[in-house]
Amino acid sequence: MTIEFILNALVMIMILATAFYSVFAKNILSSVIALGVTGAFISLAFILLQAPDVAIAEAAVGAVLSTAIFVIAVRKTTKKGEEDKDSES
Repeated sequence: MTIEFILNALVMIMILATAFYSVFAKNILSSVIALGVTGAFISLAFILLQAPDVAIAEAAVGAVLSTAIFVIAVRKTTKKGEEDKDSES
């Protein structure tokens, strides 16, 4: 086994681990961050597969942009929900 095979296997294991964590996490913000980390590992996998243009696009969109949009959406909806709970009591 070569070092390249071992590195690819480790990256694939980390992709699966972070993807499963993002699905089964109790906290939605942790889930969103895990999804961003999954995008970063996918970008690393594309680099290892010698596709740097796809890796850059995945890093920009999958790891950064979509994570930022999800975090903003979670923050806005969480604040709105907390205000509703405070007004009821």
